[in-house]
Amino acid sequence: MKRGENMPVQEQTKAVLSPQEVRDILKTDNREIVRLCKKASIIPRKDDQGQTYFSHDEVQNLKTIKGSSPQNAVLARQDSQKVVGSLLSTLESMEKNITDSMSKLIDEKLDGMDEVVVELIRCKTENETLRQKLNELNKENYHLKNTVKSYKPVGLGLYIKKADDEFSI
Repeated sequence: MKRGENMPVQEQTKAVLSPQEVRDILKTDNREIVRLCKKASIIPRKDDQGQTYFSHDEVQNLKTIKGSSPQNAVLARQDSQKVVGSLLSTLESMEKNITDSMSKLIDEKLDGMDEVVVELIRCKTENETLRQKLNELNKENYHLKNTVKSYKPVGLGLYIKKADDEFSI
């Protein structure tokens, strides 16, 4: 209600408070009152003479906000710590899930690699065995060629063996 409306004088003084009275009640300065008004979304009103005034309810709201500000800050800080803690635990669980998934995938791929390595070793051993056999066959082939060269044709499909040069490998 505005000052000067049709109200008894005693009721007007109870319902309407000046900025000085608000400062005294809240025990604060104008800057703090402005900050509290913004926080509470209260717009100070002006009477017919241009004087700013507050209603009793508005002052009670400002008082409540002022009284709860440190408490709200502590609660906000605790809430933010809870949120950070929650985010950290979520990140840790995500990291664990990703690590587990990657480990499982790598293990599956490496399981196949074990078989490949065993097969590779078997092939290498077989290759070495075949190489030794090939060397033996080459020696035998060389020896047999030398033996064939030691026979000279004499005619009529007859061959004579000349002296062996026993040069074998």
